[in-house]
Amino acid sequence: MVHLVGAERIRLEHPTRVVLDDLSLGLESGDRIGVVGRNGEGKSTLLGLLGGVREPDGGRVTRRGGVRIGMLDQRDALAAGTVLEAVVGDRPEHEWAGDRRVRDVMTGLLEGLDPATPTDALSGGQRRRVALAALLVGEDDVLLLDEPTNHLDLEGVRWLAAHLNARWAAGQGALVVVSHDRWFLDAVCTRMWEVHDRTVDAFEGGYAAYVLQRLERDRQARAIEDRRQNLLRKELAWLRRGAPARTSKPKFRLDAAAALIADEPPPRDRVELTRVATARLGKDVVDLVDAGAAFDGRRVLEHVEWRIAPGERTGILGRNGAGKSTLLGLIDGTVPPAAGRVKQGRTVRIRRLSQQLDELEPLLGERVSDLIGRLRAGYQVGGAEMTPGQLLERLGFPSAQLSSRVGELSGGWRRRLQLLLVLLDEPNVLILDEPTNDLDTDMLTAMEDVLDSWPGTLIVVSHDRYLIERVTDQQYAVAGGRLRHLPGGVEEYLRLTDAIAAVPSDAPGSPGRPEGDALSGAERRNLEKELASLEKRIGRAEERIASEHAALAAHDQSDYAGLGELTERLRERESEREDLELAWLEAAERLEHP
Repeated sequence: MVHLVGAERIRLEHPTRVVLDDLSLGLESGDRIGVVGRNGEGKSTLLGLLGGVREPDGGRVTRRGGVRIGMLDQRDALAAGTVLEAVVGDRPEHEWAGDRRVRDVMTGLLEGLDPATPTDALSGGQRRRVALAALLVGEDDVLLLDEPTNHLDLEGVRWLAAHLNARWAAGQGALVVVSHDRWFLDAVCTRMWEVHDRTVDAFEGGYAAYVLQRLERDRQARAIEDRRQNLLRKELAWLRRGAPARTSKPKFRLDAAAALIADEPPPRDRVELTRVATARLGKDVVDLVDAGAAFDGRRVLEHVEWRIAPGERTGILGRNGAGKSTLLGLIDGTVPPAAGRVKQGRTVRIRRLSQQLDELEPLLGERVSDLIGRLRAGYQVGGAEMTPGQLLERLGFPSAQLSSRVGELSGGWRRRLQLLLVLLDEPNVLILDEPTNDLDTDMLTAMEDVLDSWPGTLIVVSHDRYLIERVTDQQYAVAGGRLRHLPGGVEEYLRLTDAIAAVPSDAPGSPGRPEGDALSGAERRNLEKELASLEKRIGRAEERIASEHAALAAHDQSDYAGLGELTERLRERESEREDLELAWLEAAERLEHP
């Protein structure tokens, strides 16, 4: 290992408080470090000190001679010019086009974005991707990334994790990343830094290892209240019950984890939540029957069939621009259907946590304490009576912030307040549209704990894979203007999108066809008929799979030959369904991108 960057007894002060004090740490070649901590604790400040864009008020930061440091901050500052110029500068085309790294980055981050687009015409999400691409095409020895997964969809986050894992050979280069995306942290990082109380604590392993070690530290020190320990135990229990990939990376004693979660119940009592949700909602929630939506004459969604049930907890997946927010608008009534019908139950009360904070604009001049004081005295949360202040505390809102005006709160604190007001309105259908924006990992854990005991129908749109898998029980994909159920969850979605991406760009009807080669009316109608036929065949295939499962369960378990035949037949049925699903997604992609 080679020492690359070091901080020795650094101190940094803001006008009203000390952010970091007497802090010493080092960064060596081979380090892959994730940085977590509550909003405002100094995570971005720490990256700025290591990258040399800020100077400490005390102590010093040293860097090995010749070390190249690249940093992505949250400003996304781009020079005037085109997207291509922002990424490759003035390098001649033959030079950057022959560079495998440049081609890989542009394919992974800028697909679908015209390289000739002026940078001042880009949206916030596009500017973020261009800034990240401009950094990754370089050959820096150290990368400092501040929230790199913001505005990336599931495929983009997975690509970035794979790129960073393959960027340097083992023992070379160094990475420090601030992120609230816990799946990404586990996929990329081998060490964690927690920034809190003016210092930094180091942990071995990724995010899952950090959860256990932090719990053990808190238990031993007995300095953290019981409420916070229960949250961490619940999250650890879910991690250990989840996919094997989550439990293979942590470098700690698995028997210690087993002992900690031995008596921990599942995160949710699904039977009880469904019973309560049905009592509050009745049998009818929202029915989308052959529903469609269009903007400026362009069809965004069509032939959507979804009968949302009481107590249903659903995650919606899809690429940026696929129509996920439009689907939410059909559900909550803000987008009128252009075809079909949308029917809401008589007792339905829908609230939506939007990506923006517009709901708080009229309240910016009010103090948080005054706002909370006007609310009702008691609310039922998870079967327990709670005051608004108690729920706010459960969401990690410190009492010191109660005297602040709403306009003085940071984006993360406003997001917590926004979620509180939505929950206290007592909806029975809750829609969360990218709820992880501006939230730290502690807040995400607290929000998940509240949602675990929330008795209603929950619909979540998010690119945060960890959150989707944690709080929802089923997933749907929006692709090609259609809504498709994903029995295999996120893994099935990624597998199918990989299969579509593998279709040769010069194949007839493939997504890579020239833009001018649009579908004729007859071709479009034929594709629509093909999609409808495939959906029916997939439904029949799923019925046959269910029948095979029932036959396998009822068969004599001592008849090994018969069990083998049934198992083989089940595999054939599942393979048939996978082929049909791939054909459906390919047809949907051709329809959406002719």
